[in-house]
Amino acid sequence: MLHIHVTAEDAARIRFAPRPSPVPELHAALLMLGAPHEGLLFGRWRSRLLRTLPGAAGPLAELAPGGAAPRFLDVLGGTRADGFALVRSARPEFVRSELARVYAGRGPVPPWVRGLYDGDAEAWQTLDRAQRAAYGTVLAPVWPLVQDLHRAEFTRYALTVAEQGLAAALEAVAPGSRLRNGVWEWPAGHGVREIRLDGRGLVLLPTFHWRGGPLVQDLPDRPVVLAYPAGGGVPPVPEPPGTGDGAGGLSAVLGRTRTAVLRALAEPRTTTDLGRRTGVSNATASAHAAALRSAGLITTTRTGRSVHHARTPLGALLLADPVAGSRPPGA
Repeated sequence: MLHIHVTAEDAARIRFAPRPSPVPELHAALLMLGAPHEGLLFGRWRSRLLRTLPGAAGPLAELAPGGAAPRFLDVLGGTRADGFALVRSARPEFVRSELARVYAGRGPVPPWVRGLYDGDAEAWQTLDRAQRAAYGTVLAPVWPLVQDLHRAEFTRYALTVAEQGLAAALEAVAPGSRLRNGVWEWPAGHGVREIRLDGRGLVLLPTFHWRGGPLVQDLPDRPVVLAYPAGGGVPPVPEPPGTGDGAGGLSAVLGRTRTAVLRALAEPRTTTDLGRRTGVSNATASAHAAALRSAGLITTTRTGRSVHHARTPLGALLLADPVAGSRPPGA
């Protein structure tokens, strides 16, 4: 059980990460590589990565000898390079204390990890190369899909907050959780872990490569970051060349035809025009438009006999096209 204590001041500082962060997403994926109980959903994904993961990524496993990584790796950042720069900026005493913690009673320490402990530049370059190698194999091929899935999750959260309030949005993040008497309770793990925000704020970060309980970054003088499993329950996989509609993970969330309808609304269109542009009947186009309208992604207006559909700002944000402004930095 996880208890996150939320005061009125804390509630004003709860926010949703505006974009995915490669470093925590990568670490979540690497954790899944060591979770054999997820063989049914992640088995083929794991087998493919274990065959293709380059040897240069091996040092990352040595940083978590008991399955728990040092906390100086708990960073955000819009790109992998940003994230690594944050890791590299950790205070030397923090790095040393965390390495001592994860290796306590674990036997011999690899020489390069000893180098990290001593602040050796070559050891940090080893870690940088390992992250780059793992990112190139695990995340780079599916990063556009992760971005699409993150935007869909962001939109879902924003709509729930707007329509039902913060408590409903938090409980929707984790089915089975509940916010009561100032405590957000998660039914996860064994025993009870107490997290007190103490005015630091809380960042909600969906992860699409993790199926376990919440991953919590709780460091002094930083906002608490809670990474939670999201998406369709299976890891994102790249579509083969020449297949799909270019929408990536967005189609997995909305469905292929609804995604096509939403994309067709770069400018307001009638139901007939939508059907013609997406290759479906008027009745099917109308039904998909109704579903998108109920989700707050489009609006429908009637003038006489004419019905026109248009994207809302949230619909444009989901697609991250020029209607909503340029793609956020690091996306």
